[in-house]
Amino acid sequence: MNENVKIPGRATPPDAQESVAKDQVVAALSGSGSALEKYRTFFVGRKGWAALLRYEAAMLLAQGARGALGFALRKTLYPGLFARVGRGVNFGRDVSLRCPARIRLGDHVTIDDGCALDARGARDDADFVIGARTLIARNTILLVKQGYLRIGADGSIGSQCCLSAVSGIEIGNHAIIAGQCYIGGGRYRTALGAGPMVRQGLQTKGPVIIGNDVWLGSGVRVLDGVRIGDGAIVAAGAVVISDVAENTIVGGCPAKVISQRS
Repeated sequence: MNENVKIPGRATPPDAQESVAKDQVVAALSGSGSALEKYRTFFVGRKGWAALLRYEAAMLLAQGARGALGFALRKTLYPGLFARVGRGVNFGRDVSLRCPARIRLGDHVTIDDGCALDARGARDDADFVIGARTLIARNTILLVKQGYLRIGADGSIGSQCCLSAVSGIEIGNHAIIAGQCYIGGGRYRTALGAGPMVRQGLQTKGPVIIGNDVWLGSGVRVLDGVRIGDGAIVAAGAVVISDVAENTIVGGCPAKVISQRS
């Protein structure tokens, strides 16, 4: 795996709105087709009985197993579920996996207890990537509804974070994301007379791009379409709705410039 994640420029102008498909989880599970086929599509992400049986064996024998035996079972059974797993990858207990065949993990990645890795909206294994030596801390959710989620190397995603890719999330190398942060998402349309908001569909300002060596304090919210430059720091509890220049310190709701790194 290439450990370096390239941080591209903004793909969408800051005032643009892109329509995106509404998440179709309920429709997928309640539509036509057998219950087994729905389960295989939603959870396994691969066709064929071999893939289904491999997934079931890993979930049944290893997912909730405690102690050294559980750790060893996950090291043995989980790699075969993914598109690629590097050397020395560690999985905690009760990790939830949806469509892991579309996920790539670099060397020495650690996924802590209770995390959820959901690649159901990824097109292939280039759309969900975690770089080498990155830690995903306890009870964090990484979700690709559509678009992509690419996390660089040597980073840390704190506990109880939610990264929800609607049009894309890209995080560079050496990034520090403290606990309980939210990144990504979109927004519901709110036109009066067009029916309930939940049925009007979503729109987004584009992907979230977070550069190298960025530090987000605890409880930060980074909304769609934002680009945070290399070396920036976002103070705890801030809500970022516009771009942050490199090596800049911001805070508040909405986030504003506080200082510059020196």
